[in-house]
Amino acid sequence: QVQLVESGGGLVQAGGSLRLSCAASGSIFSFSPMGYYRQAPGKQRELVGITSGGSTNYAGSVKGRFTISRDNAKNTVYLQMNSLKPEDTAVYYCHSRVRGVVYWGQGTQVTVSS
Repeated sequence: QVQLVESGGGLVQAGGSLRLSCAASGSIFSFSPMGYYRQAPGKQRELVGITSGGSTNYAGSVKGRFTISRDNAKNTVYLQMNSLKPEDTAVYYCHSRVRGVVYWGQGTQVTVSS
């Protein structure tokens, strides 16, 4: 079993920055994919970015503004969000996959005001 506990999020003005953290506990491995998805009201959940095996992939809408980093010693992944836009407003979910099983964090709200 894997548990993902998120922290961070909140309200920020457009152009500002926020940092999300996701701490994993349980049977997770350094090579297990970890990352973030987000879901805006009335929209489907979409990939923000995910890191696995030393490489990281980002959605086109956040590339160059968001950065995912990982501390394997702490089993923690971070999402640094810069130059935030109102359209980044969403609930952000931490995500991982271990032995084919998908795990989700509880979600954290990010609201960007214009």
